[in-house]
Amino acid sequence: MKVVFSLVLLAPLVLSGCIASAVGTVVTAPVKIVSKGVDLATTSQSEADENRGRAMRKAEERLGKLQRQRDKARRKCENGNDKACAEARDIQDRIDDERARFN
Repeated sequence: MKVVFSLVLLAPLVLSGCIASAVGTVVTAPVKIVSKGVDLATTSQSEADENRGRAMRKAEERLGKLQRQRDKARRKCENGNDKACAEARDIQDRIDDERARFN
């Protein structure tokens, strides 16, 4: 009988903790959801820096490839290949466009 009486007295205290916890979860849930949405919708400065660096590295790779193609065409041009001379000029224009994009 004493055990049952003790359980009856302790039940509201135990249940109030559960209820308080549930209420706290319900109250903070909208804040967490909105905060997560804002995180997903925005880009942090470090992410922006990483993206910019990645884009610059890719541009440098494209420039390097174009420069190698241009140099090869110029060598052919120097050996008398007129078609290669026109190709070297076209590639140089593409190089200039690529550089203008990142300056």
